[in-house]
Amino acid sequence: MKKFESPNFLNTDSLFTEDELMVRNLIRDFVTREILPSIGEQYDKGHFPTEIIPRLGELGTLGATIQGHGCAGINYTSYGLIMQELERGDSGLRSFVSVQGALCMHPIDAFGTEEHKKKYLPKMAKGELVGCFGLTEPDFGSNPGGMITRARKDGNSYILNGSKMWITNGGFAGVAIVWAKDDEGEIRGFIVDRDLPGFTVRNIEKKFSLKASVTSELIFEDCRVPASQMLNVKGLKGPFSCLNHARFGISWGVLGAAMACYDEALNYAQTRIQFDKPIASFQLIQAKLVHMLTEITKGQLLALQVGRLKDKGEAQPVHISMAKMNNVSKALEIARMARDILGASGITYEYQTGRHMLNLESVNTYEGTEDIHRLIIGQHITGIPAFR
Repeated sequence: MKKFESPNFLNTDSLFTEDELMVRNLIRDFVTREILPSIGEQYDKGHFPTEIIPRLGELGTLGATIQGHGCAGINYTSYGLIMQELERGDSGLRSFVSVQGALCMHPIDAFGTEEHKKKYLPKMAKGELVGCFGLTEPDFGSNPGGMITRARKDGNSYILNGSKMWITNGGFAGVAIVWAKDDEGEIRGFIVDRDLPGFTVRNIEKKFSLKASVTSELIFEDCRVPASQMLNVKGLKGPFSCLNHARFGISWGVLGAAMACYDEALNYAQTRIQFDKPIASFQLIQAKLVHMLTEITKGQLLALQVGRLKDKGEAQPVHISMAKMNNVSKALEIARMARDILGASGITYEYQTGRHMLNLESVNTYEGTEDIHRLIIGQHITGIPAFR
């Protein structure tokens, strides 16, 4: 297989520091050597390769932007490059790291006590303890504020009742960050250990997409959680803070999937002979390749600018919404176009494009659909909320 070369049409590599490129190349080599040779088979079996989790910890990918507690403490642009390279391998791989860091370790770091941080973060940074994030419910996805999971105060504990759906890592997580409404109707976050009575998990086995990822339902039936496990944040500010970190990583990650599809389609077009010449010599194929490269380049610049703003503490949620909305949509478009160039080969496991295409259908949906992010930006520019 020809060595992967990421698109660098506008010399975007020159916009990164040496340290950032070093991080990118470290993860790129890891994905090429340790992920790509077997990820197709793992996807086919519907299996997440849990044996790589300690390795992900060694590489500093888990909770990478957190300072201290065994975390790497890198900047957000470097984190984005990690997500890009991991998703070049598979969206399920990036999803695992994204959930572990942005959705589980971040709220503990941002809203937990010092005791919480010491107890959970070092183990999570090493991959010794896996987390999941319980926000979405069977009937409440785009409108998380409508959640019906309840946390009833009972002495020094809260009694959790309800369920959470489409939860990445749920099947093998040792701890969950769970959001529920308290007796006053306020949304509160809880660090819930997996071994508590009344906490059960059901894995969602049959999926077309994200097959190399564990997706589950979390069920709480009179699950007693110590009040000391409650995070110090009220309302949707808590979960949205987590989601903004994760969405930022997604906006970079999908570029990796798009790059993988473009690289594969280009190589295929240059070697596939039809009508006595490579199909890359036909105008329609060239037009598709140009479109793919252009959209990747635009996505790189968008992600990088949001990364620089985030590193300066100036990134707004609407900036992240635009990056997530645009880059995922364009990555899915690129994957579909690459599949078209590959023809029938594009639906086989011999090539990676079909796998990326199916994964991106889910990525375009979770953590805010394309339309929801469009409405978020629309409210920002018009001042008029169109959600209700």
